[in-house]
Amino acid sequence: MTETANQFTMTLAQLNPTVGDVEGNAARARAARAKARADGADLVVLPELFIAGYPPEDLVLKPAFQSACRAAIESLARETADGGPAVLIGSPWVEDGKLYNACALLDEGRIAAIRYKANLPNYGVFDEKRLFARGPAAGPVTIRGIRVGVPICEDIWLEQSEEYENVVECLAETGAEILVVPNGSPYARDKNDVRLSIAVARVTESGLPLVYLNQVGGQDELVFDGASFALNADLSVAAQLPGFCEAITTLRWSRRDGGWRCSGPVAPVLDGDQGDYAACVLGVRDYVGKNGFPGVLLGISGGIDSALCAAIAVDALGAERVRGVMLPFRFTAQVSLDDAARLAGALGIRYEVLPIAPAVNGLEEILSGAFAGLPRDITEENLQARARGTLLMAISNKSGAMVVTTGNKSEMSVGYATLYGDMNGGYNPIKDIYKTEVFRLSSLRNAWKPQGALGPSGEVIPVNIIARPPTAELRENQTDQDSLPPYDMLDGILERLVEREQPLASIVAAGFDREVVARIDRLLNIAEYKRRQAAPGVKVTSRNFGRDRRYPITNRFRDSGKPLPEPDQALLSRAGRGSAEAFEG
Repeated sequence: MTETANQFTMTLAQLNPTVGDVEGNAARARAARAKARADGADLVVLPELFIAGYPPEDLVLKPAFQSACRAAIESLARETADGGPAVLIGSPWVEDGKLYNACALLDEGRIAAIRYKANLPNYGVFDEKRLFARGPAAGPVTIRGIRVGVPICEDIWLEQSEEYENVVECLAETGAEILVVPNGSPYARDKNDVRLSIAVARVTESGLPLVYLNQVGGQDELVFDGASFALNADLSVAAQLPGFCEAITTLRWSRRDGGWRCSGPVAPVLDGDQGDYAACVLGVRDYVGKNGFPGVLLGISGGIDSALCAAIAVDALGAERVRGVMLPFRFTAQVSLDDAARLAGALGIRYEVLPIAPAVNGLEEILSGAFAGLPRDITEENLQARARGTLLMAISNKSGAMVVTTGNKSEMSVGYATLYGDMNGGYNPIKDIYKTEVFRLSSLRNAWKPQGALGPSGEVIPVNIIARPPTAELRENQTDQDSLPPYDMLDGILERLVEREQPLASIVAAGFDREVVARIDRLLNIAEYKRRQAAPGVKVTSRNFGRDRRYPITNRFRDSGKPLPEPDQALLSRAGRGSAEAFEG
């Protein structure tokens, strides 16, 4: 109990759970509670579905998993009989045969209250409507005499409509004094501004201070950046936790003029290119660590994509857990060999050169009969990439290290990659980074590295790698621009096609060549089958391939490029508009 009714102390546990590790997540909750108790806190708050890890996807439908989560919550509840802080923790919860995304209040040795998520997101990376039942809007929970409203993540994002509850309005009307919002909100570029604007809107309409607690860490393609914060009722920033790292912070609230207010630490928040780079580092670190790989290896070509991936891997894991392999053929320029060696030296990684000529020549000899009378073409070029992929996978099998694949979003978009060749690998740090952004992030890393990065400071990517024209080096004097438009043009078109879903006519109207736009749109469509077979990778944009953009492989629709016609309203009968009269009788 606090000294007076006018004081309330709350510990925010911005932690990194692992999906499915119920015991490990419970242990993290216990450690956070111990820290909160040492700080004299009344309450410790943990993120959405923390005991399960977020997002649990269809694992949460498994009865044994549901039971394990409930048992862990009950065990934690019993431990609160020691008189220490109450615990507000997210968990899946089954009640009356329905599965809910819930938040449990544990205090005085019991489960004091349960609150259910009312608004279930069903867009982008979220599909909670197929997993959870919609919970009823409910009033606040009482913690040490203070009425705390607990909207869960999406409950603060949506205005009231026929489909959605205005949970915050309900909480304000039923006496909430502080809003505490547990979240599992994944990183996307410029997401911090969006979150803050949503929180400001809820504080403005309710007149209540708000605590936004987000989880941190990588889970498959998603990266959660933390960056939790608190707002006072006058919209001033009460506290700001750092991004991309765990943080346990205790906030001391005081009742003033009938309302609650606090002043806590304000950490800088990473955004833009710095946020993207930090997300890539955290995504690699947790994918490798949570899946138990001893380290990673990757092909070092002397090009910018593999250079950036190597820097990200070293920042994530440390140089001792990263292995670079140069796999030259007769088209590999000496400058590529030199730059690759300089990169490995600057990063301090293990590095070796394995010429692939014996493998490629052997494959061509084996295929000579099958290819008799046929001209040389891209098939022979792809043999080089596939020989490299085979060798990297062999080293992976022998060492246990995971292969990092290095294709950027521009290449993934238009299929400028070889299946079972340079697409081989377990994870891709730059899968959602366009080529122009690869250049920017490489230059950025030479001037800055995120806090907690394990790589060296200073220039780690040789400037010559950034300055050279990109090339796959699969034939003599090849450059990427032989097959693709300049990357600034290509990426401008792709961003409009992928992130914005703009019609071709609109993209042409923006100043792009009609034939180039049509060609890129065609390449984007026909490369879907390759993308379905690509390794997972860090999501940083609003629309990544896989979780966000889910297109059919078999798909004959093509945008004609003509301006979109207006709907013919005259063809819509009253029944066609879905009028009630159409269904009478």
